[in-house]
Amino acid sequence: MTLNEARKAVRDLIQQAKEEAEKEGTSDIPQDYGDTLIDTEQNTQAIKTMLEKRRKEGVRDEDIRWWWNMHDLERRFLDKDDELSRVALFIHNIQEGRSSEEAAALVKKYFPIFGDPDDASTSSGDDRPLPYELKDRINIYIQHRATEDSGKYKKDIERSSSFNALVRKEIKSGRL
Repeated sequence: MTLNEARKAVRDLIQQAKEEAEKEGTSDIPQDYGDTLIDTEQNTQAIKTMLEKRRKEGVRDEDIRWWWNMHDLERRFLDKDDELSRVALFIHNIQEGRSSEEAAALVKKYFPIFGDPDDASTSSGDDRPLPYELKDRINIYIQHRATEDSGKYKKDIERSSSFNALVRKEIKSGRL
């Protein structure tokens, strides 16, 4: 991709994110929304329920603040960036001769999939989507494992049914 193509791609992603935010009505969420969620949790049952679900998945208050204190556009851009990486790996695997099912399975094996952990439409158990709030901790974990013990890390990935299952195992063991 040339520099001009990259710039255009970024502009397109930003435009898509803006359009989605407007459509979903999230463009007015304040940047300190994570602080607001935690501060009002005890007074608002819906917020309390939402945060309890995330905490059951290993999300901490600092994760909530990190994710929700960002501007909505930043959160969406991070998601779009992940999506591009997953699509690139999927396409690469298709070009290598794998079926779409095999390519999709490899994407789930090597990339965290974020979304609603209650959504079991494409996976179940520990393979379900991870809460977006874990994204920063997972990225730090990936970087650490890839540089500190890459051989064992690769074996751990291979033994897991998905990257999400590995993340859940590492959270339960206290390593993530």
